[in-house]
Amino acid sequence: METSNLTVPSIVVYVTVPNKEAGTKLAESIVKAQLAACVNRVPVGYEYSGLFVLIQTDSEELLIIKTRESLLEALTEHVKANHEYDVPEVIALPITGGNTQYLEWLKNSTRG
Repeated sequence: METSNLTVPSIVVYVTVPNKEAGTKLAESIVKAQLAACVNRVPVGYEYSGLFVLIQTDSEELLIIKTRESLLEALTEHVKANHEYDVPEVIALPITGGNTQYLEWLKNSTRG
């Protein structure tokens, strides 16, 4: 696992949205505001409940957002202000290492 003193503390943030259109709109606004280097949109297809797998029929998506740890508060406020849910999911996980070149790109693609 490569790490570098040149990189800044970085995180991955999960945000669910109700549908593809909402996901596209929110992801674009996050990147345009330089609150994240990139956002991946993943359809949510399964929900686990005990030993059973229930196939969901809704169109919810998961946004996987890569950003600086220092932008979490601003990102959270942006999501809350631009999300359809009253209480949107915003969960942050630390990035503890990785490709130094990618982490540098992440740093350079976001607000300082």
